[in-house]
Formats: sequence, C-alpha cells, structure tokens
Amino acid sequence: MTDHETVPAPAQRIAFARVAPEFHRNLIALDRLAQAGLGDPVIADLVNLRASQLNGCAYCLDIHSRDALKHGEGEHRLHTLAAWRETPFFTARERAALALTEAVTLVASTHVPDDVYDEAAKHFSETELANLLGMIITINALNRVGVGTRMSPAPR
Repeated sequence: MTDHETVPAPAQRIAFARVAPEFHRNLIALDRLAQAGLGDPVIADLVNLRASQLNGCAYCLDIHSRDALKHGEGEHRLHTLAAWRETPFFTARERAALALTEAVTLVASTHVPDDVYDEAAKHFSETELANLLGMIITINALNRVGVGTRMSPAPR
C-alpha cells in the first residue's frame, strides 16, 4: 500500500508579490505581452512547463500544468514533456520551441547554440521568435522568484 500522507512544503521566505507588487505585476505583464505576441497557447504552455521543470519550480509547475489541461493539452504529452525528444507526441514547431527553451534556460552551459536558434527561426517568424524568447526569459525570471522565495503550490 502507498503512503499518501503529504509533508509540509518548505516555509516561504518572502511573499514577493505582496512585498514588491509593482515589480511582480510587471513581470506578469511581460509574460502576458510575450504570450499575446506569440499567439500560440500550446507553445506557451509547453515553454512554461519545460522551463519550470528544468528550474525545479514547484509553484510554476502546478500553475502551468493546470493551465495546460484547461487549454486542452493531453495528459500523455504533459507526462512525457521532460523526455520530449524520445516521444512522437510533439510537432517540429513544438520541438524547436522546446529546444530553444532548454538552451536559453541553461544559457550558462549552452550559450544557445546556432543550430538550436536556427531551427527555431525556421518555424517562427521574426516577431514570433522575439516573443518566444520573451516568454522564455519571463518564465525563467518567474521561476527564480518561485524558487528563490520557496513558493509552493496550494494543497489540494
């Protein structure tokens, strides 16, 4: 039998949105602006989830996985997102966005290789690509807020 008892989340260090509300609102506004400019909610959900997986942001994983399900994303794709390269579930455009997401998220070690950027540029217009980069940048910033302050999802 499996033990389903939950353990308390680590204590949140600071209520960032309450203490720095203008900064937090502007981060959210940047994210919305980039998503609107990209105009593809499926890509937005995948980008937000993959960056949050890489950064280990439990709060963002909870929020964005629920958002993806609300937007009609299939559970099989969500369950295999961490291994997207090994599945047949993602389109070439989605794969290009995921590869760019990983490269930008891990920028200190990847330096965003030309082949990754060039592949994304094949699938996204220049404007879409700029907004995709904006989304990747803002989810990484939001992940750093979540991880840095130890935000955790609300118990269900």
